[in-house]
Amino acid sequence: MTTSADTPTLRSETREQPLDQLGRGISDLRISVTDRCNFRCTFCMPAHQKYKFLPRPQILTFEETERLARIFVGLGARKLRLTGGEPLLRAEIETLISRLAAIDGVEDLALTTNAYLLADRAKDLVAAGLDRVTVSLHSLDPVTFGRINGLDLPLDRVLQGIDAAVAAGLGPVKLNVVVIQGTNDHELLDLARFGRDHGCVVRFIEYMDVGTVNAWDPEKVISARQIVERIGAEWPLEAVDKDHAGEVADRYRYVDGGGEIGVITSVTQPFCGDCSRARLSAEGKLFTCLFSAVGHDLKSPLRAGESDQELATRIREIWSRRTDRYSEERTAALRAGRFVPADKVEMFRIGG
Repeated sequence: MTTSADTPTLRSETREQPLDQLGRGISDLRISVTDRCNFRCTFCMPAHQKYKFLPRPQILTFEETERLARIFVGLGARKLRLTGGEPLLRAEIETLISRLAAIDGVEDLALTTNAYLLADRAKDLVAAGLDRVTVSLHSLDPVTFGRINGLDLPLDRVLQGIDAAVAAGLGPVKLNVVVIQGTNDHELLDLARFGRDHGCVVRFIEYMDVGTVNAWDPEKVISARQIVERIGAEWPLEAVDKDHAGEVADRYRYVDGGGEIGVITSVTQPFCGDCSRARLSAEGKLFTCLFSAVGHDLKSPLRAGESDQELATRIREIWSRRTDRYSEERTAALRAGRFVPADKVEMFRIGG
């Protein structure tokens, strides 16, 4: 079997990035390391549902994950992000982080977490080579927070995790907030103030129809424009250019120098045209869109002995056929009054 030792040859032979049918390359790889989560958030993994999780033998090993990540980097990926489920539930995740951090060509290695287990792990994550964390924080009210996480888990533990991440240098720490009308939209200023006070970048996300079990209602979407207007009325904002092509958040900085916020406009202003994200599930399937219904199996050919070059060719072929632009199609259907919910992979299986 070909191993990571073959990577230099692979990279020299695949220097030209594969492009999909809309001319989009691969710059970001999101790697789900587990489908398990210790939260049951209402918009992702609601508590009333029953879940059947992957048995351990079906999950990619760290060695397999590293090998596939090296191949994706050879195809143009420069940013890697570990997701779940909740990635800190994966035993010895620091070992995988150290393996990924050592891959030549990786420019940014990040992790998305609910921060419930972060306070005691932040220093070890930094030592392993992690650059940044993004924390899901959807409310600062303990009652609302417990209701959203579905299990009445305490807010304080998450806040301790955020403080630990800032202190350990896992920054700029980003805080992802899914804004839902009637649930947490009244906390926009409180959340923005928290970011200002703690040196975190708060990213407000329009409520999306991820998966199939969250009973999504478009009437509960608070638009990015409304979010910016509400916050800007308290602390004036000015638009900032995106850091790079494919960045999902529109950025705004406070005129008074108090930091910045981001807004993710997947519903009202879809950004499919710049999407350069590939997603690798914990069971080794490649998903070419957050809203995909079908993943492409990479684990079976990997375990059957395909070489790095053969796997790279397989990924190239999958990506070159990619036409995904679900958010644009969904928004057009909503505006035309003909939106029909579609089958999609659940978000906890491939990360956000």
